[in-house]
Amino acid sequence: MPELPEVETVRRGLLPAMEGRVIAHAAVNRPDLRWPFPPDMAARLTGARVTALRRRSKYILADLSTGETLLIHLGMSGRMLISSPTTRENLGEWHHPHPAPEKHDHVILDMDSGTRITFNDARRFGAMDLMPTATADAHPLLASLGPEPLGNAFHETWLTQRLKGRNTPIKSALLDQHVIAGLGNIYVCETLYRARIHPARKAARISATRTAALVPIIREVLTDAITAGGSSLRDYRQADGELGYFQHSFQVYGREGQPCLTPGCTDTIHRIVQSGRSSFFCPACQK
Repeated sequence: MPELPEVETVRRGLLPAMEGRVIAHAAVNRPDLRWPFPPDMAARLTGARVTALRRRSKYILADLSTGETLLIHLGMSGRMLISSPTTRENLGEWHHPHPAPEKHDHVILDMDSGTRITFNDARRFGAMDLMPTATADAHPLLASLGPEPLGNAFHETWLTQRLKGRNTPIKSALLDQHVIAGLGNIYVCETLYRARIHPARKAARISATRTAALVPIIREVLTDAITAGGSSLRDYRQADGELGYFQHSFQVYGREGQPCLTPGCTDTIHRIVQSGRSSFFCPACQK
């Protein structure tokens, strides 16, 4: 499932095509994805201007001139793809058509600029919803989320207080969306490696100093991943259809049995399963 860097990369790709533009026509090609679409979604989107395109955790939020906000969740395989008709100079205003619709193109937004935004989701674990912008933070999917790890509300004091006395593995604590919004398995593994903390260590047994040091490391890992366009594993693509490249920079994730990259370390990367998820780490470097 795309994590924060992948969703942020998609949002940034969609920004010039959507923000400030009017949805000239919306088409909804099925009644549901993971959950039913809201009633009359196509009609409610058609004619609306996108006043802002933002992100909360792993959700893209498009604020509309109608006073509603479109919530988009990519799920396991969802992709937001951009296509634009092109003009051939020698034929004046003749345009190449958009790509032919594919089987899993479930929602299509034709913008007033001629650009088309297509939500394609083969596994149908994604979701879209419409909600009043004024109360968007109270939406069931958003209401209980913790602070954004790249925002000012996430800081050393917050994290130290939230993890103090918590008798769960640090890996599980950092994946808790009530503690930090948007972190997923890949980036927690990479964070704990850079912090030299074993993923199974109990959060309560990590000193306040080491806990506080996680904050800049989390931000560094996420920023590096966003700069690389996210990590392309399985279905993820950027909005322009390109792959992300951060997977080429993984230091532990998916590297079971390979040498640790810490200079002087002679151990290899190990894998354990925690709450049904694989954790990758170096037992020599992470304590």
